[in-house]
Amino acid sequence: MSITTEPTPLAGGAILHRQQVRESAARTYARSFPIVPVRANGMTVEGADGRRYLDCLSGAGTLALGHNHPVVLEAIRRTLDSGAPLHLLDLATAEKDDFTTALLESLPAAFAERARVHFCGPAGTDAVEAALKLMQISTGRRGTLAFTGGYHGMTAGALAVTGNVAVKEPLPSGGEVTRLPYPYAYRCPFGVGGAAAERLAADYTERLLDDPLGGVVRPAAMIVEAVQGEGGAVPAPDDWLRAMRRITAERGIPLILDEVQTGVGRTGAMWAVEHSGIVPDAMVLSKAIGGSLPLAVVVYREEYDRWRPGAHTGTFRGNTLAMAAGTATLRYVAAHGLAQRAAQVGRRLLTELTALQGRLPVIGDVRGRGLMIGVELVDPAGESDSCGARPADPALATRVREACLARGLIVELGGRHDAVLRLLPPLTITDEQVDAVLERLAEAIAAAVEGAA
Repeated sequence: MSITTEPTPLAGGAILHRQQVRESAARTYARSFPIVPVRANGMTVEGADGRRYLDCLSGAGTLALGHNHPVVLEAIRRTLDSGAPLHLLDLATAEKDDFTTALLESLPAAFAERARVHFCGPAGTDAVEAALKLMQISTGRRGTLAFTGGYHGMTAGALAVTGNVAVKEPLPSGGEVTRLPYPYAYRCPFGVGGAAAERLAADYTERLLDDPLGGVVRPAAMIVEAVQGEGGAVPAPDDWLRAMRRITAERGIPLILDEVQTGVGRTGAMWAVEHSGIVPDAMVLSKAIGGSLPLAVVVYREEYDRWRPGAHTGTFRGNTLAMAAGTATLRYVAAHGLAQRAAQVGRRLLTELTALQGRLPVIGDVRGRGLMIGVELVDPAGESDSCGARPADPALATRVREACLARGLIVELGGRHDAVLRLLPPLTITDEQVDAVLERLAEAIAAAVEGAA
């Protein structure tokens, strides 16, 4: 008698029930997507019930090459078959050497030529902690400049520089943070929008730092995302980012670019910082750099390398399989021009979604860069603000997400009030899959508006 261990639809329901009663109330994606994936390939995920879904979440941007890409699987199998040690803390290995070589080759040359790499615990939030700690050690200062809408992680220091009020409210402060306005065109913090908002945001930052009565002691660092991810796929204007680099450089404030979600081709360049051409003092990297496996690093200019031995450690910073998978991913993305492909597909998505906006007034804004797209849903009957933005409609966004899932499309929410549909498909998305995503998304929005989700 043959025995199968594959989940059945009934077993899938039991698994979901056990997860609900066994796991913590802090579950997130599991609440939004009540499915039990059993197989995945590229952009397609198959559930225990036999249904197939197009995955526009991609592990929150982790899966640059999609699920189980052959080059990643081959790198993992080759490493396993070689007998290489899978866990060695921070000892030198051939796999680590290959990874750091591939990583430094992928970074902007002006930054990489005098850079150091520090391996952290296997999550982006620990790399943020490391970067903040390094700059405090290096400068002898304590405070941090961070931005409205920013997201940098859930540990104490990373959460302190994160903008999400709901997750910060119940907790003590993780450090002294000065919050600065991020130029979010649709919901402008100054109520003016456009290029004027960029200038105001830069002028405000500069004048605040120079004001002897402004209350801001010269900080240890500024941390910023070139495209805000959890904040709703909000790109930083290139001129504004260049202004932040000038302002920090003139005042001796290290600039940290958080590229956890934007890196490895996601925004249409290998690294989002390349769009503006600035050279930061540090870059925080995770998600896609591990080729689907946990890996996080902070890369920084060598003059800041003032750690003492053991100043920032983590047991699992020697993840051999992740380094092998990450090396394969970095080189594949570069060799096959996937950043350029992301830029091309992203332009098409923005064009098509903007056209859809003209037909569906519940779409208040369409924005993004490369394959990091946000569709902000609003109440078209609500009163507009000074820039013409309508009130966010999180209830509609939730219905749209459910309608998408019913149509075999996985999309997640983010942004203010969780009213932004976020599209993070793998860089390997085909033209046919783009067609399907657009069709299913349009149908889901229309159905949700009509209450027929």
